[in-house]
Amino acid sequence: MNWIYGFFMAWGMFLAIPCPVRIWKEEARDKQLACFGLMGLLVGGLWILLDMVSAKLPLPLRAVCMAALPWLASGFIHLDGFMDVCDAVLSRRDLETRQKILKDSHCGAFAVICVGLLIVTQWSAFQSAQTVSRLMLLCVPVASRACGAMAVMLLAPMGSSQYVKLKKSTCVILPCVLLAMSVVFPVFFAGSFAPLACAAVYWVCCFFAVRQLGGMSGDISGFSLTLAELAGILILVLVG
Repeated sequence: MNWIYGFFMAWGMFLAIPCPVRIWKEEARDKQLACFGLMGLLVGGLWILLDMVSAKLPLPLRAVCMAALPWLASGFIHLDGFMDVCDAVLSRRDLETRQKILKDSHCGAFAVICVGLLIVTQWSAFQSAQTVSRLMLLCVPVASRACGAMAVMLLAPMGSSQYVKLKKSTCVILPCVLLAMSVVFPVFFAGSFAPLACAAVYWVCCFFAVRQLGGMSGDISGFSLTLAELAGILILVLVG
């Protein structure tokens, strides 16, 4: 039963898609995080649907829709984390100041510059391709979110993180399985390394940000996830 609670709790927290069942159970918080990877299936499903219905749109307009879909589906929650981390890390201040900047609700110049570059790059990637593999559109968001769940569950949290009270749990098995499936199947059955690149970039960005900010947090997860999906998209478009 806690897994059912966890699934819908994850839906309500990590997606902007209206959740059909609004429930909460504090004992299911570890299941909620473990189900984060499953949210990638919903995002990927919407990505595939958009790819189908937008096929006859002019390519620049279609590219805008495809680039924005994962941000819209998540309610910009991960993009917000990306901007916060960019502001904090690029300030090049001492650790205590970087952590304060991370939690500051104001948007700084570094965040604006970085999100502008991100938007242009993601749009350009889809603008460069007439077609993309729909299987990869499903696997990339699963891989990025499975990595996100694993990182939050396994890495030491920042002192101010909402996950500091999260208890260690065997629920990490589910995101591990989701990550393995989303990476292995594309490599062996489609010859695509896009989800693998997505996962690799997630961990590189995550370890870099954790080292810069003194622990794992939701913002760092959003930062890493955003760049990981961009990497997956670039590999998908440029290599296949």
